Amino acid sequence: MNSLYTFGLNHHNTPVDIREKVVFGRDNLIEGLQGVSKSASVPEVAIVSTCNRTEVYCGGGDPTQAMTWLAEYHNLDADFIKPYIYLLPEERAVFHAFRVASGLDSMVIGEPQILGQIKDAVKSAEAAGTMGTILHKLFQKTFSVAKKVRSETEIGSHSVSLASIAVGLSERLFPNIRDRKILCIGAGEMVELFASRFYTLGLDDVTFANRSVERAQDMAKKFDGSVIALNDIPNRINRYDIVFCSTASPVPVLGKGTVERAIRMRKHEPVILFDLGVPRDIEPEIQSMDDAFLYSVDDLGKIAQDGVKLRKAAVNKAENIINAGVGEFMSWMSRRKNAPIIMSLREQMERHRVTEVTRAIKLLNRGENPEKVLEEINELIEAVENDSNKIHEAADVFYHLIMYLEANNIKIEDVMSELDKRKK
Repeated sequence: MNSLYTFGLNHHNTPVDIREKVVFGRDNLIEGLQGVSKSASVPEVAIVSTCNRTEVYCGGGDPTQAMTWLAEYHNLDADFIKPYIYLLPEERAVFHAFRVASGLDSMVIGEPQILGQIKDAVKSAEAAGTMGTILHKLFQKTFSVAKKVRSETEIGSHSVSLASIAVGLSERLFPNIRDRKILCIGAGEMVELFASRFYTLGLDDVTFANRSVERAQDMAKKFDGSVIALNDIPNRINRYDIVFCSTASPVPVLGKGTVERAIRMRKHEPVILFDLGVPRDIEPEIQSMDDAFLYSVDDLGKIAQDGVKLRKAAVNKAENIINAGVGEFMSWMSRRKNAPIIMSLREQMERHRVTEVTRAIKLLNRGENPEKVLEEINELIEAVENDSNKIHEAADVFYHLIMYLEANNIKIEDVMSELDKRKK
């Protein structure tokens, strides 16, 4: 049983049609956290769920039970998602968490949004009561490492954002892009990022539609835009050239039939659509239409990989920082794990001290030469206190001994038992 591990699936080996089946939204994240903690007996748990990944970070518990829970919670056969699931124990889990938070594991290397998403995941775990000592320390160190990567490398300098890729694709289709009209369905962070990128180009005809009218209005104020109701989209979508969609809806909010009618009303003038949602917000069948160009987050991610070589040097430097951070965290884990052993040894040393003092008193009571008894006690004290370097050296030997015992699956209790036998 591992004290720390993470499992999940992400964009590297899992297509969006699979990722969308295991996503956690704001409405069920707390429930999910408490569910895995109770059902799989996981004392500490945090869930990071984005358009690119769903990852469960656990402190304690049985990984097999936790992974089974993930499938059952989403009403999936465990064998269905098994080919996509990765399980990373202890040090590998720490390394992975640091890379994710630093933007090294994203579709777009160096993108900063993931760090905020992990912070939100931690807040949710705290609200659910599933944060404990190990995960608290892990994410505290994760944020520290990510900050250091950002400040000491140029990991984000050559980053090509998904929003900038969307601009490039739109400009290919519409050379006069400033004259085009944009519809944003949803009012979350992703939509805001894309709207902001287009707004800086001079596009001032931006419309927002969202389940919460208030949030849509707040977004419209930022971009001098307008607002329409969700149920007005089928009747008005034909006037828009560029459509962004990112909602928390479990089912598509934009269907093929609606887009087909819009294309006919546009007299087959093309429209470009960006589905940024996981689960997907736009029916993928639209890809088969001649005058509708649909791109998912995976499509944009593939294009983004072209800039990876430019960031190679920064990535190498970032991973050196991450490796150092992993070493520091694992040292903390080792100290925490071995604290009971050290406590036991200290107790044994204290018992030994008491025994020696008691023996000295008995010797004195029997009439032994006091000077001789005091000399023996002084030798004992000097052996412990006289040379701090010896203590450090002993500590090093002790540390490597513990590592040897762990590597060979030798229990410290068995060693202590053997020592007791030899003393007798």
